Formats: sequence, structure tokens, C-alpha cells
Amino acid sequence: MSLSIATSPPLACLRRLKTSSLVPVDQKSWVTGLNWRRERKVTPLCSASPSQAPMEAEGWKEWLNKLPDKTEPMYLHSLPCIEAWLRSLGFYQSREDLSAWIIENPNWHARLYLDFTDIYIRYLKSGPGNLEKDVERKFSYALSREDIENAILGGP
Repeated sequence: MSLSIATSPPLACLRRLKTSSLVPVDQKSWVTGLNWRRERKVTPLCSASPSQAPMEAEGWKEWLNKLPDKTEPMYLHSLPCIEAWLRSLGFYQSREDLSAWIIENPNWHARLYLDFTDIYIRYLKSGPGNLEKDVERKFSYALSREDIENAILGGP
């Protein structure tokens, strides 16, 4: 079994190749048993259809109800819950990089990245405010949602 990634926007989906039983190449193969080949079928593991994406339109709000307590570590939150939480804070997802989230606060602008091991936020000097250079912070998923929210919204 091998894995490949389908990159159809807005949702990148994994597809699993599954080898089925042998099938005959032609009518004669049924009788002789020669010229058999393996037929491969592709089974999608998730939907690439934008209408079925969980974060489209207002569907993300239902994930807010599924959020664990704000004192729980972030590693106990599912990805759809984290994305809904970010949207509720005013972030929107970048179209170019699906792991990047952008917020435009009146006092500062920032890009947040959901990495495998940490959450990174970069406050941009190009936004409002008087930053001399971009300021980057990193937070472990072991921190609570409440702590990360306070740190992020506190600004640079």
C-alpha cells in the first residue's frame, strides 16, 4: 500500500491505493489463466470537495462547541477545533499556505503557523505599530489554549 497526496484546494486529501484481486486482460484469459493483471482502485480517505470541507461557510462554528476546556493543553484539541478557535479570534487562513493563519489587528499584523511540534506567530514590521523587525514567538502544544490565546492577543 502506498500513499500519495492530492493537493486540490481548499483541502489537501490523502488517497490510498488499494490493490484488488487479479482480473483478466481479455476473454481468452478467463479460459487459459494467462494474461492476468492486478487492478488498482483509488479510495479517497477524505473529500476534496469544497462543499464538504468542515471549515467552509459557517460550518466552523459547530467546532467551537466541541472545543475542550480552555485550560486543557493544545495537543488535546483536534485540528478542526484549533482552526475554528483561530477563526473566532479573527484569524483567516492563507490561500497560498494552508498551515498559515493571518490576523490584522488595528495595532499589529501577524502570521501564525501550525507546525508539527509548535505554534509559531510572527508579528510583522510591515503592519501598523513601530516594530523595527519581525518578532517571532513559538508555543508548545503542551500549553493551554488560554495561555496561548493571551500570549498571541497580547501582541509583540
